[in-house]
Amino acid sequence: MSDFSHRMSFAVVVAISLVMTTLCTSCFGDEPDGCEADIEVVTLHVSSPEDFFFQATDSMQVVFSTDSVVTFAVRSGADVSALSPVLTLSTGATVEPASGSTHDFSQGPVIYTVTSEDGKWQRRYRVNVVPTMVTVTDTLRYDFEHYELETATQRYYMWHNTLPDGSLGNDWATANAGYRISMSTAAPMDYPTTPLAQGYDGAAVCLMTRDTGPFGRMANKRLAAGNMFLGTFDIRIAMSDHLHATRFGIPFTDRPDRFTGYYTFEPGPTVQDFYGNPIVGRTDSADVYAVFYRNHDTAGNEVVLYGDNVLSSDLIVAVAELDYVAPTSQWTAWDVKFEYREEVDEQLLANRGYSLAIVFSSSSAGGDFIGAIGSRLCVDKVRLICRHEE
Repeated sequence: MSDFSHRMSFAVVVAISLVMTTLCTSCFGDEPDGCEADIEVVTLHVSSPEDFFFQATDSMQVVFSTDSVVTFAVRSGADVSALSPVLTLSTGATVEPASGSTHDFSQGPVIYTVTSEDGKWQRRYRVNVVPTMVTVTDTLRYDFEHYELETATQRYYMWHNTLPDGSLGNDWATANAGYRISMSTAAPMDYPTTPLAQGYDGAAVCLMTRDTGPFGRMANKRLAAGNMFLGTFDIRIAMSDHLHATRFGIPFTDRPDRFTGYYTFEPGPTVQDFYGNPIVGRTDSADVYAVFYRNHDTAGNEVVLYGDNVLSSDLIVAVAELDYVAPTSQWTAWDVKFEYREEVDEQLLANRGYSLAIVFSSSSAGGDFIGAIGSRLCVDKVRLICRHEE
């Protein structure tokens, strides 16, 4: 077993492996034909893309089934007053306003309502086009104050970050959608990742390693670690390629220097192995780290990091990791410096050629289905302190 596999601690691996081994025929097969009401892809066509986008690949966004907000970050001088997004919809679905219709995005996001082919289901999406200044602040703040129940199912929570114009983005992801497949009767606060109303200062996020129930016991995949990360979770490919269902990182336009925040961590009472047997003398551990990496390869192809290379890719430029998440029931500060492996290319940085992933998990060996049910990691007031060339 590689060292990375012990660090890949996400509930996505647990929940999606459950799907692959025990629920393949029962989860999605229950949905009747014609009930999908999804935007799958949004594309922006403009006359001078090199003056509008940071990268050519920024003109198209794949929309994952757990997303309700789509944000295009464009150059600060871009004219966003008359844009005509083209929407790819699920089969037979319709959308209002129409795909290709023209809107003034300088007035804020446009709300699209998608109706399923059978007319019985609807979903609402917010599409933002946000002119973005490169290096607008020395410190990025993540306070976990903006959360809501997932719009399509109302079964689990999702989180939003605050964009430079004050609107809400969709940068945070969890594997709650995967847990829903394995534990469809769970209440929203019984999922691995939930809000905590009283954190260090205002709301926080709570990650807990959960029992995966009878299906997990049958498959020897008995727990799901609580997790949260900057990136996206693609449930559509999870059954065929579960490690690539997690897409880590968002474009980042500054050089991170330090990674700070507050946490509490209380390990569960008993660490269990793959078969559910107790591991005597072992205490569960958590993960808190950030990764800064190049998001295009040498051929110009867009790249994200996945579950099989988030800590091992040769595109990684810097890592900040809390080596030991000491158990504590009191809010405790962490402050970790990024360790750089190579110099930052300033031109590439200005063109959004780097991405940042932040990762939290309640059981660091959860990807191997090893951990303690009840392990609880809470985080709040996360900060990325960056540095500039003056």
